[in-house]
Amino acid sequence: MTKRPSIFLRTVSTPLILILVLACFLALAALVNSGPFNQVVIDAFVKVTLVVGLYVFIGNSGVISFGHIGFTCLGAYATAWLTIPPMMKKMALPGLPDLILETKLPFGIAIVLGGIFAAIFALIVGKILMRLSGIAASIATFAMLAVINTVYSNWERVTGATSSVVGIPIVRVVWPYFLAAAGAILIAHLYAISRSGLALRAARDEAIAASASGVDIGRERLIAFIISAFITGLAGALSAHSVGVVTPDTFYLNLTFICLSMLVVGGMNSLSGAVMGVVVLSVIIQVLRQFEKGVDFGGTVLAIPNGLQEITIGIVMVVILIARPSGLTRNTEIVWRRWPFKRVSATAGS
Repeated sequence: MTKRPSIFLRTVSTPLILILVLACFLALAALVNSGPFNQVVIDAFVKVTLVVGLYVFIGNSGVISFGHIGFTCLGAYATAWLTIPPMMKKMALPGLPDLILETKLPFGIAIVLGGIFAAIFALIVGKILMRLSGIAASIATFAMLAVINTVYSNWERVTGATSSVVGIPIVRVVWPYFLAAAGAILIAHLYAISRSGLALRAARDEAIAASASGVDIGRERLIAFIISAFITGLAGALSAHSVGVVTPDTFYLNLTFICLSMLVVGGMNSLSGAVMGVVVLSVIIQVLRQFEKGVDFGGTVLAIPNGLQEITIGIVMVVILIARPSGLTRNTEIVWRRWPFKRVSATAGS
């Protein structure tokens, strides 16, 4: 009887703590009530959703994917197709099917359909890609990203090619993005503690033993690939509604580098690491952006050169990889057994 509360808390405390951390930022945005600050919080929530989606596949399978940002592109354009006013679509994107040209859906429905669209694409390509392992799988996912970017950058009648697609309804309120990030955390946690998640982590740690025990590694990877594609597609749709504009290059190498950096810095094998990596690097990025614009110190404006942001992120990654190769959280989950908080291995109980 004495162990039941501990088991329960270990099961639910990780997503609860992470959602409470995000709720603090939601409350801070409401307190500050500033448009620019709200946009910063919205961007952070979108990044949390995206990096958590990366964790679902990378963290549980151990396969580094360079292609998941392609799913954000799919989700962003899908919600654009479904929410832009029909008259604008007929002028800017005449190659779309008539049903989509005449359709205008609410924000909430469109972002979910954007995630589903990305998941369906992942199901199709994943049947081939998930047969690969190691560096071959990573290169294949990068090839997928390159194909998506090339198609969307040249399919002018459907995607506008390299031109910006405008007219997407902009959602400035913060709470929908908070709900999406919280939902992504819950989905990732439920998957991690599921039979499929446990089997995939077993294959990640001991592939031969897991296969001998009856684990279909390709199938389990495909399940994680589809779930992570849904979450990252959802993040792409949210990103589109946060700024009202999409272009293919927005969802390419720069975003891939930043999001993988966040996952590595936090700890790629833990959900806590995915969230904490976003929080830490988002703070660093915002500070550097302010210094790029110039900060007034007693009449003296201190500014740093443009581009130093990417250099700093690279340096942070190198330092983390040297000092703590398993990330800030050491690939552990933050749990609440009793006060104070304690950390246990991410694989504990797996």
